[in-house]
Amino acid sequence: MPIPAGPQSPANGAWERNPLLPVPEDWQHTYASITGSAGEGEEIPLTGFQSASWPAIVLQPGATGLDVPPFEIYMDDLPNLDGSMFRGVRAAARQILLPVFVYGIDRRTLRAFKRKLAAALNPKNGAAVLTLMEQDGIPRRIHCHYVGGMEGNESSDAAGFTWVAYGIQLVALDPWWHGDTSEVIRWSFGTAQPFLGKLLPLKLGEGTQAAGTLTITNPGDIEAWPVWSITGPLRSLKFTGPDGSSWGIPAQPGGADALPNGRTLTVDCRPGYKTILDDQGTNYFPLLSANPSLWSVPSGTSTAQAELVAGSGTPTVKVEISPRYTTY
Repeated sequence: MPIPAGPQSPANGAWERNPLLPVPEDWQHTYASITGSAGEGEEIPLTGFQSASWPAIVLQPGATGLDVPPFEIYMDDLPNLDGSMFRGVRAAARQILLPVFVYGIDRRTLRAFKRKLAAALNPKNGAAVLTLMEQDGIPRRIHCHYVGGMEGNESSDAAGFTWVAYGIQLVALDPWWHGDTSEVIRWSFGTAQPFLGKLLPLKLGEGTQAAGTLTITNPGDIEAWPVWSITGPLRSLKFTGPDGSSWGIPAQPGGADALPNGRTLTVDCRPGYKTILDDQGTNYFPLLSANPSLWSVPSGTSTAQAELVAGSGTPTVKVEISPRYTTY
């Protein structure tokens, strides 16, 4: 990643009086910023100066942890054979190091910059959002928690009267980068009405069953977890993922609608959520078929299967996917 130039080595080793400051550059290819309070605080630019003013907080060369996250491989030793047997793999928490240079025109400005940066990174205020954006203008964001690096070091090569250098250490519990846009696909159906959307050309009549193929595109680098919004009436529903696992609500006793007319059911398949609630807060998890799996959508284009029995009305189905990326 192109980063603004770091401070040069002083000729006489005396930073206190005349530090050789990093030269601000107008980076057209990479923009970086930190936003505190889980992304709700003030955005602090680290590159791509937005004005001619200089003092600033500047990201220096040497940032690490911005590309592929670490992986943990699980294996079993084989008793009488060489090597081990693969059991599984998971991406571990991502460790990020940001070398920053804070420079003020006077001592008061420096202290104000330090307080602003400390407040943005304070994990008690929520995760900080690190944003990186290339010349294409598409931002990638990752939520990080501060773990160290701003304790302070007043040695002559680490701080001066109007400047200070930090090596900010962050940990991203979710190691994947996220974009600002989601993939959303909508369908509606009723008596002799087709689904709206080229990806699922199905027709459902009242009380009839339809089974069809859903083509879903995940533009991210790894699997994504969909959030479904389903509006009744539906007498039964079942969605089968690309890996063959499925979830659904079977037909109810007495022929009642599994999802009544006008009621919206949100099925959140994301890890840490895994909820099935309607718009009135009713929990539909007990109504699921046996052994449900709230499946994910792999990277690229894949197909899923839908089996729906419509009630008397015009049900709608929407799926939203938030892609995740290996690097910015």
